[in-house]
Amino acid sequence: MKKVNFTEMKNGTKEDYQLLDKYEKSFERQTADRIIKYLASQTTTLEGYQITRLEHSLQAATRAYKNDESEEMVVATLLHDIGDDLAPMNHSQYAASILRPYVSERTYWIIQHHGLFQTFYSAHHLGGDRNAREKFKDHEHYQATINFCEKYDQSSFDPNYKSMSLDEFSPMVRKIFSKTPYYYL
Repeated sequence: MKKVNFTEMKNGTKEDYQLLDKYEKSFERQTADRIIKYLASQTTTLEGYQITRLEHSLQAATRAYKNDESEEMVVATLLHDIGDDLAPMNHSQYAASILRPYVSERTYWIIQHHGLFQTFYSAHHLGGDRNAREKFKDHEHYQATINFCEKYDQSSFDPNYKSMSLDEFSPMVRKIFSKTPYYYL
């Protein structure tokens, strides 16, 4: 594989950056496959839960699918906790940043804020403020985020729930991530 000539970016030429652009575009087009592979590896969980991280994601996405959510929202629901391993303290923002170039502002906002909104179910048991989400009560996506947490996230920890398989969701993931990104960060 051809490589650039520079060792410092400031010394790169037009040809160097055209080469990198070609490689980066190809790499970006393979994002869905990397995501699917990563999700498939999520066969363990944090201690204490009855199901794996993968099963939680599949349950949540299955519920969204059965509720006739858009394909974009089904995929976002599947990926909503993808940041749990690498960014446990800001997993929502991690997941939202992966989705942002491919989804609407509404879907992005819901995923970005679901972690805070989800604390409604637990914070008061741990000395926290279960109503911390109220600071967003005037935001246009406030109720949609409450609905996301109630219908898909908080209810998807059931070892007896029959989820769709990751293979069934894979075409949807590929479709969303094959879209022309809304913008580049």
